[in-house]
Amino acid sequence: MSIADPRDLAFESPPVVNPDLHFDASATNHAGGIAVNVIFPQQLFVRTVCVERKRAARSGRRLILMLLRSDSLLRKFPSPATDRILLALSRSTRDTDIAGWYEQGTIIGVLFTEIGAAELSAAETVSQRVRAALHDAMSDEQLRHIKLSFYVFPDDCHGQDPGDRRSISVMYPDVLNELDSKRTALIVKRCLDVLGSLALLVLLSPLLLLIACAIKLTSRGPVVFRQKRLGQFGRGFTFLKFRSMYTNAGHSMHKEYVKQFIANQSDSNENSSGPKLYKLKGDPRVTKLGAFLRRTSLDELPQLFNVVAGQMSLVGPRPPLPYEFESYATWHKSRLLGVKPGITGFWQVHGRSRVKFDEMVRMDLHYARAWSLWLDIKILLRTPLAVFTGNGAY
Repeated sequence: MSIADPRDLAFESPPVVNPDLHFDASATNHAGGIAVNVIFPQQLFVRTVCVERKRAARSGRRLILMLLRSDSLLRKFPSPATDRILLALSRSTRDTDIAGWYEQGTIIGVLFTEIGAAELSAAETVSQRVRAALHDAMSDEQLRHIKLSFYVFPDDCHGQDPGDRRSISVMYPDVLNELDSKRTALIVKRCLDVLGSLALLVLLSPLLLLIACAIKLTSRGPVVFRQKRLGQFGRGFTFLKFRSMYTNAGHSMHKEYVKQFIANQSDSNENSSGPKLYKLKGDPRVTKLGAFLRRTSLDELPQLFNVVAGQMSLVGPRPPLPYEFESYATWHKSRLLGVKPGITGFWQVHGRSRVKFDEMVRMDLHYARAWSLWLDIKILLRTPLAVFTGNGAY
């Protein structure tokens, strides 16, 4: 089930219910529907979605969110049609499941909680049960006005190239609301990104040309290295850097290091007397010029074009590689939601390669929660000193 294309269930003949997932229909009101107070109001239900999502992330269990949309049948509430919908839902849910308005008058949501990690067919079981109940309670004409979508957390909620932000934010309404509340400030941030990047490209054009010539003269291959990275909401984009490695260098060494680093198994340089650096050291793939470019962060300058294109910001978390993303724990993946990735950021000026991966993620999440234009300005002002001193760079 892809988050980019949520499963829309057609109402055909009543399906066979999977007996492996048991439902308790004791909450059914046989007088003609569920009491109105069983359905949470929108604000409370959306808050519950966020709480249960965090609970599932900690416990490792799955969470299923079902959205029942009907612009016509749910507009008037209560009504005979909505009573029938609620009756069907009561017959296909358990006491531990939670129903409420995801969008008032348009979408009813149901949270199916405490789904075991091994129950891979749980969403299909739930969909069969709900469809059967709706077939029993409603006419064919009414069913044509109903659309069901199912989202399984965390499976469907952190995909790569998911499309628009809405698809991945169904389980993250808090993130979506936060972004909407900061819309004006984000527009200003975007303007500053474009103006700042264009100004830097013009100002640094001699340096860019000099670096390009040096790369071309010292090793074979293209001047600019292109690589797929994941941006906000997991969207893929082509990430630009000055090439610092030999052409056709393999990635197996880095992949193995990344897995260990994310799992906090990297020993950095713990046996040395200097500060710990959580960075791949002595990489034979890197050229001599490339080592200098990396140490001074000059290899990052082509990302100014990514900023102009709207794929990145001047300030934000670093965008991960797809194989890095695959090694993330559920809570790590939230760093891709709140803000666009950036050239510099909170981690770059406060920790860089001196901190472990979990701490880096916490810094990124803190930045997303505390984000403001003033915070971006402070980070930009601290970046030259971080680059000049090279603290944590390797």
